[in-house]
Amino acid sequence: MDDKLSIKVNVADRYYPLKIERRDEEKIRKAARLINEKVLQYKQRYVDKDVQDFLAMAALQFVTRVIEMENKFDISPLEQQLQDLNEELEAYLNKE
Repeated sequence: MDDKLSIKVNVADRYYPLKIERRDEEKIRKAARLINEKVLQYKQRYVDKDVQDFLAMAALQFVTRVIEMENKFDISPLEQQLQDLNEELEAYLNKE
């Protein structure tokens, strides 16, 4: 069974046809809605700018949040600690 869905998403007053997994529809529509809300905020604040500027600022703001979340949930130090502990355990077990 094909789990793909064809939808049209409105971003900054332009419609984009997408073929997506059904399980991603809500996520994609929410993302488009958040982008449109942010673009509208910038439109209301800066009347002499272009929609491209608003999209760029929205993208910058959202990607900054993504980077903050990636840093917050960075598990690489934990992975290194686990690897060190594993090596210590192996060394101990090999002594026996």
